[in-house]
This record gives sequence, C-alpha cells and structure tokens, in this order.
Amino acid sequence: MAWYAYCIAEQKAFLNGTRARRPFSIPSITGIAGTPVFGYPSGEFAVIVSNYTEGTLDQKAALDHARVVGECFRTSTVLPFRFGTVFQTEDAIRRAVRTNRKALVDSVNHLRGKAEMHLKLVVRDGVAKETIHAIAATIGGAYLTQIRERAAIQRDRQTKAKSLSVQVHRLFNPLDEEVSCKKVEAGGLLIDIAHLIDNASVKKYQNRYVAAARQLKDCQIALSGPWPPYHFMPGKLKSAGNS
Repeated sequence: MAWYAYCIAEQKAFLNGTRARRPFSIPSITGIAGTPVFGYPSGEFAVIVSNYTEGTLDQKAALDHARVVGECFRTSTVLPFRFGTVFQTEDAIRRAVRTNRKALVDSVNHLRGKAEMHLKLVVRDGVAKETIHAIAATIGGAYLTQIRERAAIQRDRQTKAKSLSVQVHRLFNPLDEEVSCKKVEAGGLLIDIAHLIDNASVKKYQNRYVAAARQLKDCQIALSGPWPPYHFMPGKLKSAGNS
C-alpha cells in the first residue's frame, strides 16, 4: 500500500507524551480527498500520512496538503514534505526517517517554538530613461538605445532589491530569512521574503509590519503567516519520498 506523506512531527504531541509502536489514527484531521490521517511512528517522530490513490494529486489536493500540515503545526513542531511526496511501502517510510535521523533531530531542535512569516513586496519600475545625446536615425541605433534602457532598468531593479532586503531585515530582525526576486509582468520586481521568528514574537512582528508599510511607501507590501517553516527545511528532507 502506498502512503501520501504530509510532514514529520513529534509523536508526543498527538499521544499525550507517550510513544506508539504501530500506526495510530489522528481522527481530528482528514487528508487528501477526505482520507483518514495516521501517524506512522519512528522513534520520537511520527510521519503524518494517509492512504494514497493514484491520480488524486490535483489543485484541491495541494490545498489539503497545506491544511493538514497547518493543523499539525498547531500542536507540534513540523517538518513539511513537498506536495506530492509518496512512499510506496511502509519500509520506505522507515528508511527515510532512519537515513535522515540526525538531520531530523537537529531540525526539530532548531525549529521548535518557531514559525515562518511571509512578506511580498512589489516594486514598480520608476527608472528615468538614459539621456540620449544623439538622435537614433537608424534601426541599429534604436536597437542600441533599447538595449541601454533595458540594462539601466535591470541595474535599478537589482539595486532596489538589495536595498529593500537590507531595510526589511533591519526592520524585522528575524532569526533567519530566505529571499528571492523575480520580474513581474506589469514591469517591476517581486521580492519574496520568508522570515523565521519565535512563536511568541508573532504579535510584535505584525506590529512591525504596520510600521514597515508606512516606511516602504514606494512599494506594495503584503504579509501572511504564521506558517509552518516551509523555507527552513534541511536539504536532505526535500528529496525524501516517492520511493
């Protein structure tokens, strides 16, 4: 029987501090397509799984995956699996936990009592075009002008992204962060920032967001969270499963 995996959690959070030797039901949570959810025990950990049926991994399943991880996160430190992680046998589950045990222990200790906050900043292009001293009279000249303008816009985007990332870090002072940037269709830059913070600091973080929104007037800023620590997983676990 194949098993769909949502996350790895601490057993004690679901069993009142005790440990199980066999898979145990978690009746308060339903999985993809309403399937029952189980904790598959391995030492101090439990792999949160449900029965897997081929062809069930659609868009709604992705939402179900996130929901299950989120509900587990309410009661335990969790290490989320990527959407679509499937173990073909129970032995594959045991092998994944056994192989990654040190990384699991280190990660749970590092992430215990912490949450992820997510910021999105959209910066629109506001670059003045380079002054052209000679009027382009040919197609070649117009093309060169276009290349120069694109290069100027790209440099401006990179400068803005770096400056904003530093400014945001100083405003929020997170324990850890992950930053990515990409162009947006309307022209400009999307800066995607994940911050790792203490659970006890969520309210303070939200207050800082209000202050940051006032200071960062030249961009659109949106906040979500607290979330499970999706961006702060050890690399090994990202490739576990589908075996």
